[in-house]
Amino acid sequence: MPDVLTKTLWDSRRSLTGFAVGTALVGTMYAGFYPQVADGAMGQAVEGFSPALREALNMDDIASAAGYLGSSVFGIIVPLIAVIYGIATGTRAIAGDEEAGYLDLLLAHPVSRTRLLLCRCAALAIGSCTLAGLVLLAMLAVRPSAHLETVSIGQFAAQSVALALLCTLFGAIAITIGAATGSRAAALAGSAAIGVLAYAANTFASQIGADGLRHLSPFHYYIGNEPLRNGFQWADLGILAATIGVLVVLATAAFNRRDLTS
Repeated sequence: MPDVLTKTLWDSRRSLTGFAVGTALVGTMYAGFYPQVADGAMGQAVEGFSPALREALNMDDIASAAGYLGSSVFGIIVPLIAVIYGIATGTRAIAGDEEAGYLDLLLAHPVSRTRLLLCRCAALAIGSCTLAGLVLLAMLAVRPSAHLETVSIGQFAAQSVALALLCTLFGAIAITIGAATGSRAAALAGSAAIGVLAYAANTFASQIGADGLRHLSPFHYYIGNEPLRNGFQWADLGILAATIGVLVVLATAAFNRRDLTS
């Protein structure tokens, strides 16, 4: 088990490093703009937006540090890159190796399908936690100079834990589709489509009078109850973690039933 997991992490070291460092740098750059926003220039521009658009993008309280970070950094930029990482990693985990002809060779060794899939899922989770952890460190580093002290270290940590779970969840979706179909294209397209629909449901559900749709979106449990203001939302984190667990079980069952030669 450790050998398969270690090999998976080693093979993905370059992509993980690139995504983690890139996400942290982009998040830091946008967080650094907060002093200009707090001065009121950005607030005046936002006031020109329609009330519906401000509500959809969570920009009603953009002058506060939590409001700014929740609407821009952790509301759009950082989760977008993290979800892309999760989907890319999940797509390669099973379907990518199968299409490359590497999976048959690997399974010819004394490695069961279940063991392989669990190792790939564990590597995804470790990568997601690494990415979220680096983002957390970057936010804490820029916190004094960007005047973000009103957001506590615990609140930043709460949002980062939610980010790690969100990234892992979309990676698990890609793994599940790839394990069931063996198609990298299907895993990539399917998980990306789910991501777009989930974001749209969380962002625009209230605009069409369908608030209940938000509760079907992972993004609602990621940021809907504002961890940057309210700290750890254990129920939301539990729902994300439980969904990941269900996806892993489904992926394992589908992978074990499928004929890899078909």
